[in-house]
Amino acid sequence: MMNSSDKTPDKHTSDPYADLTKPSNKPATDPIPAATVVLLRDSDAGIETLMLRKNKDIHFGDMWVFPGGRIDPDDYPASGDKTEAARYAAARETHEEAGIHTTPEDFVWFSRWTPPPVTPKRFSTWFFAARVPEHKKIIIDGGEIHDHQWIKPQDALARHRERTFNFVPPTWVTLYYLAKHASVDEVLNVFASRSPTIYETHLGETEDGERVAIWHGDAGYEAWDATVKGDRHRLTMAKNGFIFENSFED
Repeated sequence: MMNSSDKTPDKHTSDPYADLTKPSNKPATDPIPAATVVLLRDSDAGIETLMLRKNKDIHFGDMWVFPGGRIDPDDYPASGDKTEAARYAAARETHEEAGIHTTPEDFVWFSRWTPPPVTPKRFSTWFFAARVPEHKKIIIDGGEIHDHQWIKPQDALARHRERTFNFVPPTWVTLYYLAKHASVDEVLNVFASRSPTIYETHLGETEDGERVAIWHGDAGYEAWDATVKGDRHRLTMAKNGFIFENSFED
C-alpha cells in the first residue's frame, strides 16, 4: 500500500531511498552507470570480503562499500558494450580506491542494481565478484576512502544489526548471499552458473509502517504495494534490522 499521508515513517539509517511516490507522480531521473567488484579471499575463519568506508562528506558518506564508482567515457570499449565498460570501471576504481591491480576479464558478473525512479541521484550499478590473493596490500588515499577492512560477510551483517556498520540494501543482500558459502571457489562457481539478477527497485510499506524494497517476482512489485499477499522478493528495512525474503530460493 502506498503511503498517501504527508507523513513519511522514520527510515532505517541504511535506507537510501526517497519517498514512496510512484514514478507516474514525479519525473524520473536517468540512472548513472556505475560498477563495483566484491573482492574475496579465503581465510582460516572462512570467506572474507574487502569493504571500504566512504568519507562522511561525500555521497554515501560514512557508508561501508565495495570498491567501485561511476563508469567514465574512457572505460567503454570500441563496441560500446556497457558490461565490458563496467568491468574496466570496476577494475580502475579498485586501483584508485584500494591500490589493487585486478584483471577485469576474471570478474564474474552476478547482479545489477537500480534504485527507484524517483530517487534524486541514482546509479545503475553492475556488481562483479573476484578472488584476491591474501598478500595484496590495501592502499587507501584518505580522501574519498577513509578506512578499510577485510571482514566475514556474517560479521558485517551482525555489525549492521548492531548499527556499528552502515551500508545500503544492495550491499546487504550481496553479503547475505556471500554468507551462504564456505569458500571463494564455491561463491564464484555459483555466481558463474546463474544469469545475473537484475534488481529494479520499487518501494512499498507494510501495514506496520516499515519501508520495503521490492523486486521482480514479488506479488506487490507492479503495484508498489508491500501488503499484497503472495510470493516474496523483498527487503523489509525494519528499524530493528533488515529482513530479506525470496520465495524462489531455498
